[in-house]
Amino acid sequence: MAKSGKKFRNASAKVDAEKKHDLQGAFALLKDINYVKFDPTVDLSINLGIDPRHADQALRGAVSLPHGLGKKVRVIVFAKGEKMAEAQEAGADEVGGADLAEKISGGWFEFDQVVATPDMMASVGKLGKVLGPRGLMPNPKLGTVTFEVGKAIKELKAGRAEYRAEKAGIVHTAIGKLSMTPEQLCENADAVMEVIVKAKPASAKGTYVKRMTISSTMSPGIKVDVTKYRG
Repeated sequence: MAKSGKKFRNASAKVDAEKKHDLQGAFALLKDINYVKFDPTVDLSINLGIDPRHADQALRGAVSLPHGLGKKVRVIVFAKGEKMAEAQEAGADEVGGADLAEKISGGWFEFDQVVATPDMMASVGKLGKVLGPRGLMPNPKLGTVTFEVGKAIKELKAGRAEYRAEKAGIVHTAIGKLSMTPEQLCENADAVMEVIVKAKPASAKGTYVKRMTISSTMSPGIKVDVTKYRG
């Protein structure tokens, strides 16, 4: 078993593994234990009382964050005709069709999000093996397969969190950068939780929001009190 580094152990020593913090206190502590020299991403992990193996309990979606993700988001668009012009006007970093698909097939991945109009999905579908594993495949549930390309581009560039429940019912999502204030991170986290609470499957039994942990790149996790999300 690999041993953790000295800096990680020192950071972990400042975290009470049993204590559950309020959100603002948790983010303040996360800043205090940070030891990396870059601006790390802040992640939220939520353990939900669902079984995603059942189709009616699968949970996936996206939510626009009040303060964005704290980074530039590069968006490319598969479109044709007037939708190409709409995408370019909305600030897409690259717009195309077969030519763009060929560029990606050749190994180009200088982008963070992909939007496609429904009539372009036949071409985009051929890229499933390269876009899928990277989590970049356009999806109607995430609003990235749409004729409203301008709206989609603006939302993606403003910053939004995408969430998907894993087999164990755990959702992981990025909610910003550690350089953001605790207040900004709190509001981003609350925006995510509001959507997840509203999306509770009717067939889910027992406690829905069980546990929550926040962490940043290379940091230990900090437990959060989830009482306010239980209604």
